[in-house]
Amino acid sequence: MKSINVPQLLSIPELKGKYQSKELTPEDVIQEVVLRAEAEKEYNIWITPPAMERIKPYLEKLKQMDPEQTPLWGIPFAIKDNIDLAGIPTTSGCPEFSYTPNEHATVVTRLIEAGAIPIGKANLDQFATGLVGTRSPYGETKNSLNPELISGGSSSGSAVSVARGMAAFSLGTDTAGSGRVPAALNNLVGYKPSLGAWPIKGLVKACASLDCINVFAHSLSDALLVDEVVRGFESNDPWSKSIKRNPNTLPEKICLVQEPPIFYGPFAQEYKRAWEKAVARIGKLGIPIEYIDGSYLGEASAILYEGPWVAERWSELGEFITTHENAAFPVTETVLRSGAKPQHDAASLFKAMHKLQAFKQKAHQQLKNAVLVMPTCGGTWTREQVRSNPIETNSLMGLYTNHCNLLDLSAVAVPAQAAEENLPFGITLFSSSANEHLICGLADLFLHDRCSLQKKETTFVAVCGLHMRGFPLEKQMIEHGAVFIREAKTAPQYKMIKLPSQPSKPGLIRLNEPGSSIEVEVWEMPLSQFGSFVSLIPSPLGIGRVQLEGGSEIPGFICETSAAKTAEDISHTGGWRYASAALK
Repeated sequence: MKSINVPQLLSIPELKGKYQSKELTPEDVIQEVVLRAEAEKEYNIWITPPAMERIKPYLEKLKQMDPEQTPLWGIPFAIKDNIDLAGIPTTSGCPEFSYTPNEHATVVTRLIEAGAIPIGKANLDQFATGLVGTRSPYGETKNSLNPELISGGSSSGSAVSVARGMAAFSLGTDTAGSGRVPAALNNLVGYKPSLGAWPIKGLVKACASLDCINVFAHSLSDALLVDEVVRGFESNDPWSKSIKRNPNTLPEKICLVQEPPIFYGPFAQEYKRAWEKAVARIGKLGIPIEYIDGSYLGEASAILYEGPWVAERWSELGEFITTHENAAFPVTETVLRSGAKPQHDAASLFKAMHKLQAFKQKAHQQLKNAVLVMPTCGGTWTREQVRSNPIETNSLMGLYTNHCNLLDLSAVAVPAQAAEENLPFGITLFSSSANEHLICGLADLFLHDRCSLQKKETTFVAVCGLHMRGFPLEKQMIEHGAVFIREAKTAPQYKMIKLPSQPSKPGLIRLNEPGSSIEVEVWEMPLSQFGSFVSLIPSPLGIGRVQLEGGSEIPGFICETSAAKTAEDISHTGGWRYASAALK
């Protein structure tokens, strides 16, 4: 059967490559996903599991789509069950709360229009209230690597569906860290955009003023491709904003807090050592490090559950809780009912708002052109330990996450060196809402430094023409196992020409004098495929060393200087994407 060729872990570029080479079809992948979901029922990943009869209409729609024009064509994704998928019950982890929506959430609509296939609704901590993955009547979602440990919440099923090879990416939500803690505990990337950058229309609100929808994936590039598809203003969403994410750029400095982190749980020492290793690696990235006062971050975090913001959860769900006795998990109801305490009055809210505004201003001043790095979490627990002490264990999981949305920050959680075998460790990078490109640039650098430590046999390739995303020869990159990493610019000493060929294509020439900075794409290709790829490049083009902005050099497309004699200089366009648009 073809399905035996479905990769164990699913990624967007690998699936697209296998579709293009006819090695797999989306039907093959979905059949395998259904089998995997059935075989791993005991992980309690799903509330509405993958089933061919529910997914088939989306497979049929693919036949009317052009794979070259739909960036997520045939890519399976999971949806946290507090996000609407038309015709499928939305439970928010509570059977009595369940309703069946007539339309998709906005982000789901955008993904489906881009060719992605929704495969099922994932388990969660009830009403998205928890960071542990154990607060669900549909079962405790088990950690993907060690089933005795927690998976993290509240987006537990979303993360584990990706980590166990049932989805290439998944949608979670993040109010207090629910899109980052499960990423850290399951060795994934968890990307949380700025507040409002992704519409939340069609989301069961926890704290509407703080809620974000997020993505889990195996790579930063997969997460950012999803971001490109779903980001954008939604006029029917009062919380929506128009926030552009600029091309990845490195920050001027990295901030670490001067207060020593707290580590907890049965693996506290292992986590502490893993953090120390991560800090040592950060120190070798060549970016200045500044230790800042972070004492206010914990005080800001406390406002979320100990201050009046918990009343926002009660305003959303209080009527349901009071009219449906015993419908909610006891621990969930306890947390929600705390929002009804009389001390959370209007005066306390304004006091908290004013305090938070000062904290927010301080954070954004500290992070001007900078990125803050913290552990994603300071430890983990067994599921049994969480059952025995549900409040304290959960609270500790949010030590380094709760402040994020209160301070209007964007964040990306990425894997670092594991604490020990089958015990992942991760760090989170924070930036101001306007500087998501800084966390992306630094995360990319950190992750690929990590890959080099693991002796991954790959090479970077700078691409400047028809091999870029969306152009005719992108398929050659994918066929040779290459993965898009980031957008970049060359050092300002290049000329770009339009070669007299059919189809038109550019040539990048390095000058011995000041020139232009040209936009390129950085891809990562297996060394085993690099020679074969280079053999396909026709004269006067070839592969040489391309110097990027910042001074680093990587292999990339170059052109023979002699070709400039008969070619048009198009350096003023800044790159082939702009030049080709002007030619149309």
